[in-house]
Amino acid sequence: MFVAAVLCLGAAVVTAALGLWLLSRPQSEDPVREVLRSVAPTQLAAAAMLAAGGAVALAADSRTALFVVAICVLGALGTVGAGCWQSAKSVARREAAPATGGCAGGACATCTLSCS
Repeated sequence: MFVAAVLCLGAAVVTAALGLWLLSRPQSEDPVREVLRSVAPTQLAAAAMLAAGGAVALAADSRTALFVVAICVLGALGTVGAGCWQSAKSVARREAAPATGGCAGGACATCTLSCS
């Protein structure tokens, strides 16, 4: 379990460093950079999960540690995946909106509800 602990803790440090670096970058109009910057908080959450898994791998017995490390790694991957999905969806929705900043002259309920 020592190897798993070192891998989890190393991945936690790299993920946290990347998240903090992305948060320190200035805002950009580029949609790709915008998605990367908006995923940074989920990267920090994933780093916390990986660090917890690494700490448990060092401290607990091997059966318990294996289960907790697996849950932490899957949780971290799921968190970053969901953050990427939500960020990309948000940017795509913003890019697809008309440049006028709202619905293009329509007054139907569907347009009104989708633009708010």
